[in-house]
Amino acid sequence: MRAAGANIGHLADPCARVADAAMVGAGLAWQCCPMNASDDHSMRSPTARTNVPGVPRTRFVGRTQELELVSGLLERNRLVTLTGPGGAGKTRLAVEVATSEASRGADGAYWVDLSTLADGSRVAEAIALAAGAPVVADQLRALNAHLATRECLLCIDNAEHLLSGVADAVAAVLQECPEVHVLVTSREPLGLAGEVVSGVPPLADEDAVELFVDRARLAQPAFALDSASEPAIRSIAAHLDGIPLALELAAAWMRTLSPQQVEAGLDDRFALLVRGPRGAQRRQLTLAGSIDWSYALLDEADRAVLRRLSVFAGSFGLDAAQYLCAGGGLTGAETLLAIGRLVDKSLIVAERRDGDVRYRLLETIRAYATARAIEAKDRGLACARQLAWCLDYVQAAELDREQDTDRWRAALAIEYDNLVSALEFGLAADDPTEGRRLAALLAWFWHFDHRGREGLTVLRRAIERAPDERSLLQARLLTGFALVADTAGPLDVEYDAASRALALADELGDDELRALCLNLLAVGAFYVDFDAAWRLCEQAHEAAASSGDVFVQGGSRALQSMILHLRDRHPEAESLADAAVLQALRFHPGILSTLLTYQADGALACGDPVRAEALAQEALLTAEPLGDYLRLGFARSVLAEIIALRGDLARAAEVLDPITSLAEKADVFVPGLDHSAALLASLTGDSASAIRWLQRSADSTERGTPTWIAGRALPRLGAALADAGRVDEAATILDKAVEVCRQLQLPGALAEALFAQAELAAHEADGLVRAAELHHEALTIRVDHGLVTAQLDSLEALASIGSRIKATPDGVRLLHAAQSARERIGIARSAAQQAAYDETVARLRPVLGDEVFEDAAAEGALLPLNQAVASARRMRGRRSRPVDGWASLTPTELQVAATVAEGLSNPQISARLFISRGTVKTHLSHIFAKLGVANRAELAAVAATRSAV
Repeated sequence: MRAAGANIGHLADPCARVADAAMVGAGLAWQCCPMNASDDHSMRSPTARTNVPGVPRTRFVGRTQELELVSGLLERNRLVTLTGPGGAGKTRLAVEVATSEASRGADGAYWVDLSTLADGSRVAEAIALAAGAPVVADQLRALNAHLATRECLLCIDNAEHLLSGVADAVAAVLQECPEVHVLVTSREPLGLAGEVVSGVPPLADEDAVELFVDRARLAQPAFALDSASEPAIRSIAAHLDGIPLALELAAAWMRTLSPQQVEAGLDDRFALLVRGPRGAQRRQLTLAGSIDWSYALLDEADRAVLRRLSVFAGSFGLDAAQYLCAGGGLTGAETLLAIGRLVDKSLIVAERRDGDVRYRLLETIRAYATARAIEAKDRGLACARQLAWCLDYVQAAELDREQDTDRWRAALAIEYDNLVSALEFGLAADDPTEGRRLAALLAWFWHFDHRGREGLTVLRRAIERAPDERSLLQARLLTGFALVADTAGPLDVEYDAASRALALADELGDDELRALCLNLLAVGAFYVDFDAAWRLCEQAHEAAASSGDVFVQGGSRALQSMILHLRDRHPEAESLADAAVLQALRFHPGILSTLLTYQADGALACGDPVRAEALAQEALLTAEPLGDYLRLGFARSVLAEIIALRGDLARAAEVLDPITSLAEKADVFVPGLDHSAALLASLTGDSASAIRWLQRSADSTERGTPTWIAGRALPRLGAALADAGRVDEAATILDKAVEVCRQLQLPGALAEALFAQAELAAHEADGLVRAAELHHEALTIRVDHGLVTAQLDSLEALASIGSRIKATPDGVRLLHAAQSARERIGIARSAAQQAAYDETVARLRPVLGDEVFEDAAAEGALLPLNQAVASARRMRGRRSRPVDGWASLTPTELQVAATVAEGLSNPQISARLFISRGTVKTHLSHIFAKLGVANRAELAAVAATRSAV
């Protein structure tokens, strides 16, 4: 991890290290890359069949032959590009084709509008969003993984300004996704092999006339094609070369002009343009002339409004338009009237969305209006007013962030293109303060949104505009950078920014910023040092309580609860994540989903798979609106593991399939996937796949130290290597697992490693006694931490080992007590476990005889699990150690005695040995009884004497 205080301007590009970031950040409380619920469906079933624009408000005219031609081309070819000048009707023709084709492919059609996209490197991301694929760093691989088995049509609209990016993305999709066909609209072909180019011709004469009349009736319902108007209309159609947009622009004037007046205007204005320079396309010149002529007919107020509105990069609302256009003799009311007139003339498009009306300029119109604004020298003023409006808008929306998060996110998402446009202007200004303020205000949005990597770029730029500034604004920018990096960048980048922000927050005395920075730093410590992370959470909670930040109070407690779950102190974790914490997280579904997933994992470990499955399902439902593959993947992974352990391997594989496909083909790390995928592989006898899944996690380090991700993976990797017959490698890995798990205080994983070591020892010559000791040590840890589900495996393993040492009824009782508990709890045996169970039965029954065996089996079936475990532990004492004295102490009791001799208190012993305080008291009472001492002082004295000897 980069040391605190490093220059953020020299940080590596987060996109280049996102795989490492995801590896390190996989299970953390804050890891999140959300998007709108409608943006991503890749983790859900079924996926949407189409997002092709709905039925247009205007009638589709003509193009019968073109429709048949393009549909036929798509049947025979996988890539068809519709070319033609702006306004030729490429998009409208593509919509009609896509609508008819959507029902033919098994997976429908997906519409990708690139009109507002300026960065060719984001083409794959735009396609992914439209198709419901997850947004990740290596977007093409993720997109191909998502589409690899789908039979669908991709419709990519407005590709001409991003030809290279579109060509790269389309080529990759066609290469990797054999059942995907692609329809592109562009002013130029992509230039790919196998591309079929179909030029969109002008409308035929009769169709051009019909379109003009149809659109004229929208402007003037009483308009009719009659003997007086027909000659002029046919002349207009001829002058405009049958270009749909030009015809619609001309027809819009029928409310105020006659066909003859329009015809005259075209004759006067277009004579030179129609006979333009050699080599120029006549239709392009005609369209430009049509717009120019429409602009010339506007009054000055309408021209000014059109010019000023050109600064909007996406759609805009009436309030924004009135704010932007006010001034220079224009009032809000006059702006409203001007917008109405521009809508009538088809220079502005009005669209109704969820009961609200939004406006936009077609790209051709916007480009034209931008040029006119530059000529009129009012572009800069309009951009400045847009920046001011965006600042006010985002600040007003901020009031909803913790009250109605969905509404807040939707409000910013709908204006996002305009916010980015305003940011670009603001950060490029001589005084970038307003742009920097807007960047800081958007940090939380980028934290939640799939565009987080873009946010990191903007925030870095904002920070670097004043790198040495010691202001509250700089502190907020650094905190925002750390916050966004938490979900979109490497952990060391987050840690560095959070450290710098914390120093500024301390200097400026801002407790609210300080609380958030401390919580982000706790996330950085979370992977290798639970104690440090816990202390940072405590400091964050204290600062948040002082500043009244309810969210950070809840977030810090949620992270502490996760630490306790990882330490297998599940009851304490549950009590810490109380109603107040859940209430504080209600507007952060990402953290809430992660917490629920940890709770599900804890419930499974504690022997309640029914509750565990319910919690995992709730976690999945909570994460779904975010469309975040990390949250969804974590929830799916734990849910699949629960279902698999309950015996339904087919359903578990179905739950896990969407995320395994993504991880394998797009090379992304998903928290928990290694465990669940390896478990499924092991349960089906595929140890090679289990090893492959676990290897990456087992190598996880942070600042050169193994992470808890490695600690949890190493025991399973060792077991998988043993299953594959790679015994020497397994022994080495399991030794490392024991070391790492002790170091990181992971008791459940430690018990798993000891269990796997016992299984290895059981196959060694004279290894049964050592195997029994290791199994007993694992069982002790599982009992001390209430790990009921794993205790079932321990009982059956001890019965198996015992039957090989000496066949007794005790082994039968243990075996059937475990069997009864499995049935009661609902945990199934794997095929390998069933084979071992059958082998143990076959070994015991002949030696004991049927009658003795059946009697012991019946007794075991009625034996409660806790009594069966107690019986197994007493059997250890009877066989291998005396009942009193130092030799009678268990390994854990010896550790407790040693810590008492050091002078540690019960809470300190609990922390060192990662056991609860109640368990410490129980061990002490056993030690006192076995050694015949009355109190801690006597125990310390006896221990010191023994040590001296």
